Amino acid sequence: MRSEQEVNRAIELYSNTIRRLCMIHLKNYADTEDIFQTVFLKYVLSSVSFESEEHEKAWFIRVTINACKDLLKSFFRNHTVSLDEIINQSADLPDDNREVLEAVLSLPQKYRQVVYLHYYEGYTAVEIGEILGKNVNTVYTLLTRSRQMLRKKLEGDGYGDEYE
Repeated sequence: MRSEQEVNRAIELYSNTIRRLCMIHLKNYADTEDIFQTVFLKYVLSSVSFESEEHEKAWFIRVTINACKDLLKSFFRNHTVSLDEIINQSADLPDDNREVLEAVLSLPQKYRQVVYLHYYEGYTAVEIGEILGKNVNTVYTLLTRSRQMLRKKLEGDGYGDEYE
């Protein structure tokens, strides 16, 4: 394991290079920050001794590129869709569906999760509780509250009558 001084020196020297490499490969700030942390964690835990500063820089570049490639081909990344992409695709939906989708996406995360799992994926409250590690009654409460929030958001759009 490396000393704090070694790590601080490396961060000072290579942080800009690593961030630029990540942005070129990933085109995403959040993923860039994740890889940045991963690379420096590998450095801290690594016992590699470098022959020169050039050797050390080459190591950082290689580890960064490999980490970016690993992230790009990961199962999770290939099987998810960003919210921006969903909203852009919703332009093709009829106005009614787009408004509902935008209302669902505007819910806080904990409500959005249960609504998505229940209405879009078809899971029961019991199954959602198991997936999220929550009590079944908590899931029912989250679903009830999310319906109330959606009702308030959609009432002005002519949807209020359907919920009564």
